Amino acid sequence: MLDKILENNTVTVRSVMKNSSDLILKYAKVCGIGICVISCDGQTDANKLANLVYRPLSELDLPDCTPEKLASMISGELLIACDEKPVTSPEEIVSAAMSGFCVILIDGTDTGYAVGVQGFETRSVTQPENHRNIRGAREGFVEALHINMSLVRRRVKSPDLVFTNMTVGKTSGTEITVCRMESIAERGLADEVIRRLETLPLSLVLESGFIQPFLENRNPLFTEVGATERPDVFVSKLYEGRVGVIIDGSPFALYVPKLFTENFMVLDDYTEHPLFAFFIRIVRWLAFFAAILLPGFYTALANFHPELIPDALLRDLAAAEALTPYTVLTECVILDVFYEIMREAGLRLPSNVGHAVSIVGGIVIGDIVVSAGLVGAPMLLAVAIASISGYIVSDIANQVSFMRFVYILAGGLCGLFGITIASLVFCVSACSANSYGVPFTSPLAPFSGKSMRDTFIRSSWHKLGHTDPDIYDMNGAEDDKQ
Repeated sequence: MLDKILENNTVTVRSVMKNSSDLILKYAKVCGIGICVISCDGQTDANKLANLVYRPLSELDLPDCTPEKLASMISGELLIACDEKPVTSPEEIVSAAMSGFCVILIDGTDTGYAVGVQGFETRSVTQPENHRNIRGAREGFVEALHINMSLVRRRVKSPDLVFTNMTVGKTSGTEITVCRMESIAERGLADEVIRRLETLPLSLVLESGFIQPFLENRNPLFTEVGATERPDVFVSKLYEGRVGVIIDGSPFALYVPKLFTENFMVLDDYTEHPLFAFFIRIVRWLAFFAAILLPGFYTALANFHPELIPDALLRDLAAAEALTPYTVLTECVILDVFYEIMREAGLRLPSNVGHAVSIVGGIVIGDIVVSAGLVGAPMLLAVAIASISGYIVSDIANQVSFMRFVYILAGGLCGLFGITIASLVFCVSACSANSYGVPFTSPLAPFSGKSMRDTFIRSSWHKLGHTDPDIYDMNGAEDDKQ
């Protein structure tokens, strides 16, 4: 708790901050009463601090002023800023100062007053890097929590949208906001999300990926927590009865629950004609299966089931493979590992030299290895098609890479029997996942005919607009959300 002696409070605050050099203490007298304005360098806006705090306090004139009267004037009558709150301990003062507030301490009182004058540098609102679209807004989330909240509020000008602020991370003190539509989202779902966040054991939270595992239900392969950079997509998920989480310092917002079929849906599906949306969704599903199955299926046929390959094609494949020193399985593994190396290098290298990876990869892997007879051209084509197809479903790109490698080993070692067993394992893993009471594979399993109007096909807005969507209306969804 704070002391009524100003000097004791400032000494305690310095001690809590370990006398850090970015702590700024500005002493002054207002109406003959000593005060101290505490702020953190780089977290406040100098103009706001001067115009909203220093100037009103310097112009204040109270006859027969006492500490209590000055405190009452600052807290209740003097309009300083829209974001004000009392603080009663050194720890609260330090936390407020590091969050962009300035704290006014008055000699003779044991309560301070935090005033919001945030002014730290933030990235401007730009188009999302990972979730681009043809039509629609070009705005994406940024790292500043309050800017992200405003992007969401601009799209839902209704009191039904409720924000609940929290602080997680014992050391980082990261601010997060839980978002929900009060009349649509089930209260049990919001309470469960808040409970998991309140019991978060982490001391440091720097990104949304830190807390995502604690919102999941320990599915070994697929994630049941969605992440998006787009405010419009985030709002659409809230409108379906989900609960969202915005994390300060991260341009990705999370939402729960997430379904497997949502990986094949993008915003442009809802701005184009339903026929075109249906066509491109089928293309995405075909690309997904090609990305995970094609290399493994080719390896299985070449090793164990050549009778399934047409004779004309079989002769060409046999001639190509006869010139290589490795087995079909070894070729496939080598090419897939090379592709993963190039993909990782392209992601981590600076953009001005990242093009060198594609040039070297195209020349070395695309031409020289075939000319040198190290791998066969058919195998290179199969891996290339699978790799390109994997980019279409970018939200599960890591899962696609892992599944493709498993199918390569299963097909190369056990043939089509191995492909079948691997498929059963993946299907069981997906179907057994249950995200907050909603089956992860809905509306496919269990089947929900009503929800299929926005799965493979996308019905027109004339039909979709008649009813409000609710994710818990699907077959198999539980009312308790546990």
